[in-house]
Amino acid sequence: MEAVAERLIFTVTDLKQFEYCPRIVYYTYCLPLLRPTTFKMEAGVQAHQLAPDLERRRSLKAYRLGDGEREFDVWLESAELGLRGRVDMVITRMGAPLSYATGTGERLGAEVIPVEYKDSPGRGGPGWVLQLAAYGVMLQSARGLPAQRGFIYYIPQRRAREFDLTTERARARVRALAREMRDMIEFERMPSPAPQRAKCAACEFRRFCNDV
Repeated sequence: MEAVAERLIFTVTDLKQFEYCPRIVYYTYCLPLLRPTTFKMEAGVQAHQLAPDLERRRSLKAYRLGDGEREFDVWLESAELGLRGRVDMVITRMGAPLSYATGTGERLGAEVIPVEYKDSPGRGGPGWVLQLAAYGVMLQSARGLPAQRGFIYYIPQRRAREFDLTTERARARVRALAREMRDMIEFERMPSPAPQRAKCAACEFRRFCNDV
C-alpha cells in the first residue's frame, strides 16, 4: 500500500492527460515501464528548454500587460488537491496600493498569472485550460493573490492567448478529476478508451489497447 500511496500525488500534466484519455495515466502509473518516448515528446521538451531564454528578452507586450514580475519554472504543490507541478512562468502584478485609511494593506489590481508554453499552433483543448486552472488554484493558495486569468503562449506563432480562470466550473473539474485519478490508480481499474477514437491514431500507447 505504501507504493500506491506515493502515487496519489499526481502531476498537473497527469491531470491534462487524464482529461485527454484516462488510459494514459493508467498506463503511466500501473504499467510504468511501458511508456515509450516519441519524437513529438522530445521536440516539445527542447522547445520548452529554449522558451525561458527567449522570454527574458521580450517585454510583456504579448500578454497585453504593462507591468509584472516574471518567474520561470515555478514549483507548486497542493496536498488538498493531491497535485504538484512546475508551471512554465508566473507573472505577478502587485497593482496600486489602496488608501491607507482602509487599514487593510491590500492593493488594487494585484494578481498572479500562470503561463504555459505550447509547441503547437493550435487553439488549445480542454486539457490546456484545465492545466491552467489547476496552476491557478495552487498559485492563489500559495501566494494569497487572486489568479483570475492565465495565458497559453504558442511558441511557433510567438503569440499568447488569455483564458478566464474565474469560472468555478473549471476549478470544480480540477478537483473532480484529481479524485477520479486517485480512485483509478488505488483500485487499478482499467478505464474505458477515449470516446473520440481519432485521438488514438497518434497515441504512444495505442498498441496496448486491444479494444480500439
